Amino acid sequence: MGRMEILVIRQKIHGMDGSGYAELLSETFPEHTVREATTPAEEQEGLRTADVVTGFELSPADLEIAENLKLFGCVFAGTGHLDLEAFEEHGVAVTNASGVHGPNISEYIVGAMIHHAKRFGRARRQQERREWRSYKTRDLYGSRVAIVGMGAIGTAAAERLDAFGMETVGVRYTPEKGGPTEEVYGFEEIHEAVDGAEYVVLACPLTDATEGLIDEDVFQTMHTDAILVNIARGPVVDTEALVDALRWNRIGGAALDVFDPEPLPEDHALWGMDNVTITPHNAGYSPEYFERRSAILERNIDRLREGELDDLENRVV
Repeated sequence: MGRMEILVIRQKIHGMDGSGYAELLSETFPEHTVREATTPAEEQEGLRTADVVTGFELSPADLEIAENLKLFGCVFAGTGHLDLEAFEEHGVAVTNASGVHGPNISEYIVGAMIHHAKRFGRARRQQERREWRSYKTRDLYGSRVAIVGMGAIGTAAAERLDAFGMETVGVRYTPEKGGPTEEVYGFEEIHEAVDGAEYVVLACPLTDATEGLIDEDVFQTMHTDAILVNIARGPVVDTEALVDALRWNRIGGAALDVFDPEPLPEDHALWGMDNVTITPHNAGYSPEYFERRSAILERNIDRLREGELDDLENRVV
């Protein structure tokens, strides 16, 4: 396959639009034509001739006019918002951005755990009052962390936490696949995984199996000093049960980047809890986001050019 047309459609992710992405792709693929569509009309025009499209979403109607389209490179890891059957019917391969968040979100996880272990929140509150008063902290070293979800993020987190001398256990759909943790459980063994864990990290997709996974019963099993870190999706946790667990000291605290509901209402009880760290679905932000997305697309375009469709990285369809 010779010169190809690559179309970057409209998108806004973590406060960044597609302009920087298009510029980077133009530098990466000087032998191809890279176009950025900034209006609906430009998108419709570009779709008629594009070989590759990258962005958040294409509808079945878009696919009807994209007669030359061979690959849609989705810029999200999740593809639940796409009509995958429509792509399959039109013979268009779909890839996702799985893996791009491994470095940045795993750093968020480590930072959240250190923040709570060293009680930096309390330190900040005392600093604001100019109050010099010692308080107890704890170490990450030697403690146990249960990582629910062993995809790119969960795997990256486990590898980084190993350097802290922590005992790591994982939870995944297919525990027989193993992973970088010392033990791996299935989702039906969630209680065994969190039992005795000082930290429980949620890094799983939202599915029928994970919706409401962390409920009142799981909070009863968790250690009373345990910290919950959620960078997955809000509905993985029963929010009402979480509030109750925090209010009645059934767990030690939480670091939350995702919520149910989201955005978190201004009058929600979680805002006023001093053992809760809240960030506004911000863990995925990284200045290297475009570079990591483009690297996946670059490898796949090289394979597309060689006719190696079966070997596309992160292929969904």
